[in-house]
Amino acid sequence: MNKPNPGGAPSRPSFFSRVSLAFGAFFKIVGNPDYAGRIDKLPAQDAAPQPVAPAVPAEPKPALRMLKEASPDAALQLLGMLQRDARLIDFATEDLSAYSDADIGAAARVVHEGCRKVLREHFMIEPVLRETEGSQITVSPGFDASAIRLTGNVVGSAPFNGVVGHRGWRATDVHLPKVADGHNVHVLAPAEVEL
Repeated sequence: MNKPNPGGAPSRPSFFSRVSLAFGAFFKIVGNPDYAGRIDKLPAQDAAPQPVAPAVPAEPKPALRMLKEASPDAALQLLGMLQRDARLIDFATEDLSAYSDADIGAAARVVHEGCRKVLREHFMIEPVLRETEGSQITVSPGFDASAIRLTGNVVGSAPFNGVVGHRGWRATDVHLPKVADGHNVHVLAPAEVEL
């Protein structure tokens, strides 16, 4: 019998020991079906090792963007001012099919002037891009994707060369009037009753 290997590695029997083991195993397999079954189930240790696919690092998950609840009060207040000064809701909800282009153009002029007045009084607005529309531009790496939207055949990464289709707008200041306690901002324009 072979001495146990203190390191735990399998022992290496001599040639004559292996011959003796082979004959012993042969006759034991032939004479003992249970033993033969156990030998048959042993894994083939000389089989070629199965290739192991290299570990693929997991792709980082995109950070979740928190959504903020928008307050409707400011939007309703702005809509009320656009109705007051530009009659925007009247214009947008009117069925224009019965009017001539000249009538619509005349009404649009009033709406335009009123909207412009509201924008100038309550917002500071400037173009996102200083380049004129139609001019060539290079969008540098690290650009603000919320301020510049790429269109057309967008392939690869910045820098991108393209043509300014619209300069964009950004608000640099907003000063809406304060709302008094009890004021119902949902009433965009009060109904009028002539007595």
